[in-house]
Amino acid sequence: MTSTQITGPSPLEMRRAMGSFATGVTVVTGYDGEEPVGFACQSFASVSLEPPLVLFCADHRGRAWPRIRTSGRFTVNVLGEDQTDLCNRFGSSRGAKFEGLDFDTSAIGTPSLPGVLMRVHAEVSEVHVAGDHDVVIGRVLDLETPAADRPMLFFRGKFGVEDQHEYTAPDLWGWGDHWG
Repeated sequence: MTSTQITGPSPLEMRRAMGSFATGVTVVTGYDGEEPVGFACQSFASVSLEPPLVLFCADHRGRAWPRIRTSGRFTVNVLGEDQTDLCNRFGSSRGAKFEGLDFDTSAIGTPSLPGVLMRVHAEVSEVHVAGDHDVVIGRVLDLETPAADRPMLFFRGKFGVEDQHEYTAPDLWGWGDHWG
C-alpha cells in the first residue's frame, strides 16, 4: 500500500486505540479578569526539567481555554482517584464550575483546587495549533504536592484500571461507550 492510499484512522478508531493508554486526569484553571475558569484535561505531561516546562492540550474551540490563554497564567490541578466530583464539575459543559466550590488563589494568581495530588503553577510560554487542539507549553513557576493519595486514571473511557465496572466516566471527552 502506498502512502497515497493510507487515509488514517477514523475519529472512532483513534479514540478506541488511544483509550488503551491510561492517563491521569487534571483540571486546568485560570482567571478571566476576576472570574475563575477551568476545564478537565487528560492530556498533560512534563516536557523539560531545565528550564522547567509542562504541556497540556486543549480544544481551541472550548470556552475555558481561550479565556485562560488571555490571562497568560494557569494552574494544572492533578486529581486523586476519589475526586470524581471535581472531574464531573469541570468536565461538564453545563453549570458554573466554581459555584459553591471552596478554592484558594495561588501565589501566581490562579485558582487552586482543594485536596488535589499536585498543583503546577505556570505561565503560557508557547501555543501551537495542532488540528482541533492547541498544544500549550507552560513555564513552571511553582509546584505544590499537598496530597499523597492515588491518582485518578482514565482508561478505555472509564476511571481506574482495576475494575472497569466500578465507576463509569461521564462522557467528558465525547468517548461514550465505544469500547465494544
